[in-house]
Parts: sequence; C-alpha cells; structure tokens
Amino acid sequence: MNQQAHEASLKPYYVVFAALMALVALTVEVARHDFGEWNFAIAVLIAAVKAVLIIYYFMHVRQSASLTRLMVGAGFMWLAILFTLSFADYWTRG
Repeated sequence: MNQQAHEASLKPYYVVFAALMALVALTVEVARHDFGEWNFAIAVLIAAVKAVLIIYYFMHVRQSASLTRLMVGAGFMWLAILFTLSFADYWTRG
C-alpha cells in the first residue's frame, strides 16, 4: 500500500475519533444541565450513537459481509428490545 492510499484509508478513523470526542464533550455538557425527564433519554441517545460509530468503524463492520452486518444489526436490535422492556418494567413499578 502506498503512502497516499494509507493516509486516505486513515481519514475516516480520524473523523470518527473527532466525532467521538465531540460526543464525549456533549455528554459532559448535557450532564451539567437538568433536562428533567429527558436526562436519561438524552444520555442513552448519545451513548447509542457512540456505540454505533465504534461498532461500524473500529470493529470494521462497515467492511464486513452483508451477513455479518445483518447479525450485528439483529444483535443491536435485540439489545434495544431488552433495554426497552427492562426500563418499562422498572418505570412502571412506581
């Protein structure tokens, strides 16, 4: 691999790293403010975006076969269902 191709292939990683750092800063800033009932939803949304970026780029899912992407997506969906049901149970117990 020549130098230009190597540098070009690293550019998405630098962009994703910068996005992750921006999301960390956003997480810290959100934690400093009180959004009432939305605190948890905002924190989970930011965490989900960070997880998707890490899975998609740093775990090389974007370069994987379609079946691998389908399995990762199914796993992520199953995790979301489990979290939703767990928190629905927790919040309705009063």
